[in-house]
Amino acid sequence: MKLVPLDDRVVLKQTEAEEKTQSGIILTGSAKEKPVTAEVIAVGPGGVVDGKEIKMQLKVGDKVIYQKYAGTEVKLDGQEYVIVKQGDVVAKVE
Repeated sequence: MKLVPLDDRVVLKQTEAEEKTQSGIILTGSAKEKPVTAEVIAVGPGGVVDGKEIKMQLKVGDKVIYQKYAGTEVKLDGQEYVIVKQGDVVAKVE
């Protein structure tokens, strides 16, 4: 199966949560922060959304930072993805 986003939505694959802090403390499962960095897997076509023309600025393969609790989490073929609106992405990582 394949996820194909609609309108101004983007499919993201989250990066792994940090296993230990910078000072070397190993984190347990409940102490790990939810990751906010991800790789773009698929991009919707954009178009007119709520009466405004939306031009997609992201492309497949971009590394991005998105809002912490944004989007819809989906599990497909054993992989976890997050589907967010392009506006929920706050920066590209270069």
